[in-house]
Amino acid sequence: MKLPSGSNRRVAAKQRNLASKTQVKTISPARMAAFEILTLVGENRGNSDDLLHGHRTAALSPEDRNLVTTLVLGVLRWQIALDARIQPLLQRPGQRLAETVAIALRLGAFQLQQLDRIPAHAAINESVELTRASGNPHAAGMVNAILRKLASAPPQGKRLHESTAVFAQRLGHPQWLVERWVASYGRQVALKICEADQIEPGEPKLFAEIADVTLPQIDDGSRLVAELTAASAPGAKRVWDACAAPGGKTLVLAQRFPRAEILATDVSSRRLDRMLSRLDEYPYAASVRAETADATELPAGFGSFDLILCDVPCSGTGTLSRNPEIRHRLASADLARHAARQRGILNAALGRLAPGGRLVYSTCSLESEECEKVVESVVAESAARVIPMEPVLDGLLSRGAILEGLDGATRNNFLRTLPGTHPGDGFFAALFERA
Repeated sequence: MKLPSGSNRRVAAKQRNLASKTQVKTISPARMAAFEILTLVGENRGNSDDLLHGHRTAALSPEDRNLVTTLVLGVLRWQIALDARIQPLLQRPGQRLAETVAIALRLGAFQLQQLDRIPAHAAINESVELTRASGNPHAAGMVNAILRKLASAPPQGKRLHESTAVFAQRLGHPQWLVERWVASYGRQVALKICEADQIEPGEPKLFAEIADVTLPQIDDGSRLVAELTAASAPGAKRVWDACAAPGGKTLVLAQRFPRAEILATDVSSRRLDRMLSRLDEYPYAASVRAETADATELPAGFGSFDLILCDVPCSGTGTLSRNPEIRHRLASADLARHAARQRGILNAALGRLAPGGRLVYSTCSLESEECEKVVESVVAESAARVIPMEPVLDGLLSRGAILEGLDGATRNNFLRTLPGTHPGDGFFAALFERA
């Protein structure tokens, strides 16, 4: 389906205003909230995680909040596949739909195809009412007809042989991105990545310290990077978390280095303020110094550091399970822009590394432009050298801090975890040491 952009977003805003003034008793609060959040995400006016924890869900019951989360993340994960099922049912090939109509259709189609506990009539009727309430009463009949056809259609089976394009569409991923993964990791691993991205993230299961309630609740991949960083230089006296927000890794470092001087910086003052509120919940983080600063321009007065973590901003393609909208926003041209920024951060951070100090460079990207190629381009001009990550990982394993499940996660001296192959999200990490 082709959706409007640009000036048409003003029309969508007017439609939402109309929806807010229209009393539609047949739309449940959960579906209305999901519709509004998906509209904002589609307009790039927020990310799903922030919106799902915002005012639209604050007054809902726990059951309704869970349904909103399921609907929003489910539609975003399956949007490409849903559009592929809806497209042939439109009256004209390539028919352009108002964005709000497309969202109402996707919400209904997702419930019909993925949520077997929701009655078909509820999914259909409320999508029809959402269409009317959004200022598109003329499209209500079309939405009703399409969703009824989907409800009566047999389940779409898996073909005996699927091309990359076919399984990318079936599993709700952009073809260009899956083709990259096939080229980098092979077809079977790429298929596992796509399948893992469609599953709601579960509880962390990589670490043995389940009872360690003093540590923050963070995903396995982020925790792994933080633990590897701490284990890389256990005697560090001065530690810098260069891109610290939202603060989970900072908290792990603060717990692991109770006597060290720890600096946590982030370029966004808004994100840093939220991080400070999080740090306040943990007494052992009281000594962490948090500053708003661009990692490429850290004032000279901060001096040098024995240990630095550069978990840099990236495309996030290793986190599509928990951040499904990334697949709809990312373009291949964005990777070069991310890589330029990442090289700048890494170069600057290496310049603040004390002799004998160590630095971990990490991303939650599966793309080599942001990972291996950044490291290769920077190390050629740096006084630091890359050292193998495998001994550090083996040390954590031998102490029982990490459970099994990371077989094959180190290659060419780097850490590389892959969704569907290893627990948690996809992460990359490289370890530097200054002579």
